[in-house]
Amino acid sequence: MPLLETRYLPNKVAIAIWKIEENDAYFQRLLDLSDEEEVEIAQLKGRRKTEWLASRWCWNTLARDLNHGPIIKDEYGKPCIRDSDWHMSISHTHSYTAVITAPLLVGIDIQTKVEKITRLATKFLNDQELEQVNLSANPVDYLHVYWGAKESLYKAWGRRAIDFKTQMYLKSFNIESGATQGYLHKEDLQRFNIRFEISRSYVLVYAIEE
Repeated sequence: MPLLETRYLPNKVAIAIWKIEENDAYFQRLLDLSDEEEVEIAQLKGRRKTEWLASRWCWNTLARDLNHGPIIKDEYGKPCIRDSDWHMSISHTHSYTAVITAPLLVGIDIQTKVEKITRLATKFLNDQELEQVNLSANPVDYLHVYWGAKESLYKAWGRRAIDFKTQMYLKSFNIESGATQGYLHKEDLQRFNIRFEISRSYVLVYAIEE
């Protein structure tokens, strides 16, 4: 079974990671989609459709014991659970999908490592963050953690208009620790616990509201 891992963390935070090896028919046979979800999936094709289906099934593995409605999009395009105060976030990369859900603001990012991320560093890092990356022995790993953390913060924020470089920042960290703090400064200052891990297959980062 391609479910790699399910985690249940403090404060009712839950995470599932799925390796996508199935075709669309596998997921469609198992999923009981709402009318809204059927409309959304009808607009998708190819890999995007497969990733969408896999993420919904991954979500179902977390929510089987919850009285939950379908996943819809809010006015900003952020995935959310209809008629629920719980929050969720979804991420895809090649053959993997990850989902996080909690009664707190959360965001998640899963990605495969690519060297070209070094060309984008100045677009999402402030001077202090860039200095830490440049002084590190593993700059590519640090860049993926920074990007994943800021992408997770962005998803937790969920309102699009925010600057990755000037309105999000991370406390300096040791990549061996797997944890740091993230800050989002838009309407007010919001603090998040950032957790990350680097495997041979992917980099996983998630943000949980303090």
